Amino acid sequence: MSTYEVKLEGREEIAERTMAFHFEKPTGFRFKPGQALDVVLVDPPSAEAQFARHTFSIVSAPFEGELVVVTRMRDSAFKRAFKSLPIGSAAKLEGPFGSLTLHNDRARPAVFIAGGIGITPFMSILRQAAKDRLPQRLLLLYSNRRPEDAAFLAELQQLERQNKNFRLVATMTEMTKSKRPWEGDTGLIDEHLVRRFGGDLSDLLPRRPAGNGGGDATDVGSCGR
Repeated sequence: MSTYEVKLEGREEIAERTMAFHFEKPTGFRFKPGQALDVVLVDPPSAEAQFARHTFSIVSAPFEGELVVVTRMRDSAFKRAFKSLPIGSAAKLEGPFGSLTLHNDRARPAVFIAGGIGITPFMSILRQAAKDRLPQRLLLLYSNRRPEDAAFLAELQQLERQNKNFRLVATMTEMTKSKRPWEGDTGLIDEHLVRRFGGDLSDLLPRRPAGNGGGDATDVGSCGR
């Protein structure tokens, strides 16, 4: 695993209490959509030095010219230091690593299930799929409490319009606490919702050949809050 020193190029709030951090992309940095990296703060406050490292999924896609990570801004030592990091400051990135990536059999559909900030690895996958015009059928079930909390919701809706092979099903669980209108699904992601939009997952995917472990192949990626 390689280590790179980079600069923080910008940050922005993309949902309530959720921020994106933009880093320059080192020359030669290659990764697969869905992989992760460690962000290591170079000069954290001395009292918080032991909390200077955090693992993030890479939100940006490989074709993009920057590296972006996204996080809920909870009150932790790392996130306090991360949020206060001046633009232009140096940080270290270690990676990439991880195996939450899209399978290579384009004839096999993929189903992603995400809750809240768990959307991050799937954003890289879906952006790259749209760029590459993959013929693969992709279904995302994405749950949030309110539209205000749903990171990348507008972009996902745009990706669905651009990519005929991608279907987005977003659902909100606490609309009584929202100030925004919502005409989509409400309630938790459960078996009923999965079957309603994905059908019987074992029927979506081809069966494994006899003698290769048996059973049905189901490729479902899931990330929680």
